[in-house]
Amino acid sequence: MHGGAPDGRRGGKPDRLREAHAHIAAHGRSMEMLDLSGCRSLAECLDAIARAASDGSRSWVLAHGLRIESWPEARWPSIRELDGATGAKPCVVMSFDHHSACANSAAMRAAKIKAGDCIEPGGVVCVDAAGEATGVLLEGAASRAWNAAPEPDRAARVRHVASSLRALSAMGYAHVDDMLSQSWLGAILNELEREGSLACDVGLYAPVAALAEVAGTRAGWESSRVRLRGGKIFVDGTLNSRTAAMLTDYRDAAPGFPRGQALMGVGDVVEAMHAVHGVMGDGGELAAHAIGDAAVRVVLDGVEAWQRELAGARVRESVKVRIEHAEVVDAADVGRFAALGVTASLQPCHLLADVEALARYLPHRLDRVLPIRDLIASGLVPGRSLVFGSDVPIVRANPEDSILATTTRKRADMPCSAAIAPEQAIDERTAWACFGRGH
Repeated sequence: MHGGAPDGRRGGKPDRLREAHAHIAAHGRSMEMLDLSGCRSLAECLDAIARAASDGSRSWVLAHGLRIESWPEARWPSIRELDGATGAKPCVVMSFDHHSACANSAAMRAAKIKAGDCIEPGGVVCVDAAGEATGVLLEGAASRAWNAAPEPDRAARVRHVASSLRALSAMGYAHVDDMLSQSWLGAILNELEREGSLACDVGLYAPVAALAEVAGTRAGWESSRVRLRGGKIFVDGTLNSRTAAMLTDYRDAAPGFPRGQALMGVGDVVEAMHAVHGVMGDGGELAAHAIGDAAVRVVLDGVEAWQRELAGARVRESVKVRIEHAEVVDAADVGRFAALGVTASLQPCHLLADVEALARYLPHRLDRVLPIRDLIASGLVPGRSLVFGSDVPIVRANPEDSILATTTRKRADMPCSAAIAPEQAIDERTAWACFGRGH
């Protein structure tokens, strides 16, 4: 069943797809890691981890793709369960959203994490009733544990980047926007281009804090196919971790965070826009991760404040802002995207993975999930100011997943009654248009 579009047509897949939100190096690295996305229960997860831990070639067990909301138990492995599966080998298991993780005792020690630690940005070390660490880590704490493992060497990084781009090219992507680009990524892309093995054009978005450093190296690697586009910031967390910043309370909220976590305020967004403009000049881009409706509003308020501050004819050309994800958008903010010249960079495929979490934590806001039809009606243009990506390796990059999510608003194995905000469905031709027109 497909949502009706003005012309009612279907099909329309562009010849050259644009993947508007990916993590290239992480994607390639994940292809060599333990993938837990297929686990259907806690027991299956622990069995897979135990098998990986028995591999003598691994100094650490790094696993990704965990989606506990899809399990009957709907809970994380405990630190004791992980210790039992892994012994003395450090292990970190990352949620599919990469904003929460669980770690065993060895990994907690290696990362120097203990109960009561305050780990920025927004890091939480979860504890039990006795005040002991459970092994569950949110935001900055999850990142610290993950990053405590040895980093891949340069040869591995080249392999990861090349593997990722080949895989994306095989899916029909000709252009990829890389989010949170590492300082070394441009040089590796340049090497692949010189060798004739660069499978896709790439736009880089470095962390705003590192943007000046990355821009200082661009003369050595930038080309017509590899371009530094701008910077990236995080304004909130994610829905599955219950750290996405919301205007209303979560049902079954994370302890101490009834409305998630706002990682930035309006002033911080304006400051980030100044930073991007200072490095990139007019036309630089700011990609702002904002999943919850409160975070989306913070970014829009920031853009509005920036435009008031400049109050000039070229205000929109100064810094181009993209809101990444915008999974929940309040009705009052829908029209502000087009009015302020803000691009909505969405990953509709996340809806397929978030169904259970949305129903459990935000049953009162389901009508505001990915209001794509309303965004188009308000003036956003598919493929220009409304673009689609996947956030790979958070979820897989197959564009058909986003087509399914936007046209049916549910997973294929679900009844029509399970669709989330079906009134926001669009037709296939419009959905495919959102993957078109790369830079």
